[in-house]
Amino acid sequence: MKSSKLDSLKIDDSVRERPRLPLGIILFGIALIGAVSLYLAIPRASDAERIVGTKKATNSVPTASSPSATNSTAPQRAVATPPLTKDSVLTVSGYIVNRERIELSPRFMGVVKWIGVKKGDAVTNQQVVVLLDDTEYRARETETMGRLEATKSNLERAQVNYARAEKLVTAKVETQQLLDECRFNVQAAEAQVKETQGQLSLIKTYIDWTIIRSPINGVILEKLVDPNELVTPQSFGGTRGPSTALIALADPKDLQVEIDLNEADVAKVYLGQKCRISPEAYPDKTYEGYVAEKAPEASRQKGTLQIKVQVKAPDSFLTPELSAKVDFLSKP
Repeated sequence: MKSSKLDSLKIDDSVRERPRLPLGIILFGIALIGAVSLYLAIPRASDAERIVGTKKATNSVPTASSPSATNSTAPQRAVATPPLTKDSVLTVSGYIVNRERIELSPRFMGVVKWIGVKKGDAVTNQQVVVLLDDTEYRARETETMGRLEATKSNLERAQVNYARAEKLVTAKVETQQLLDECRFNVQAAEAQVKETQGQLSLIKTYIDWTIIRSPINGVILEKLVDPNELVTPQSFGGTRGPSTALIALADPKDLQVEIDLNEADVAKVYLGQKCRISPEAYPDKTYEGYVAEKAPEASRQKGTLQIKVQVKAPDSFLTPELSAKVDFLSKP
């Protein structure tokens, strides 16, 4: 009974075997697919053109000078290279900058009492631009002046006692010891007077430091504080701390053109080389200049060397941070 049931569950050998393709047909199919792939991979001249509608569009192939052929991950500064003139060996573009930017800072922590300038104002050398609160130092000055008067009075008393003791010793009424003590008292009183005078001089220096003056003839680039704001010569960290500078200014007659020179052109530029400068905003204006600075090291990321060209006689047409064209002239 059991054997009959097992026999009924068996699969016939003719049904169990899968149909198999001849090996030759399989190899022929693989060879055919490989031949078609090789044919499609061979480049042809017609691949450079593609037809869109009824017009032909030519695919552009990137070359070594095109932006797509360069490494897109490398930081680059896109500066257009103007055409050369007859008397120049190199023409590049740069940016007009102030040679020096001065930021005035207080010498001690204080509160701004008054500020008399704003952005763009012209200032002269030693002009008062900011006043700090000097109430505390004025009080200290009064206190120190009173202490100075007291020390002067003590000195006068010591001098009188010394003169009296000297007469008594001469008359042999008192001993030499009294005279020596009176002389020491005079010297101590003189030292106290000098010490108090020094303290008073220091207080007056602090009061003078509350008056902030411009060190140059220039223009206010930025006003960094307002009245009643706390300022300090040091930064205590964080972005909400006291301000460390009052104003920023520069001399508008001391301008340079800052250039990032490609390393392939470095050999064409030397210190003192004469230059011709034209601001991009006013191409009809030209100014004389010379190479004033060459950076001691290059920028590895940019592959450039920073050059600064000093403008000899700048005027109001040269605005800092705008671009300018510089012609490096050939030797006469």
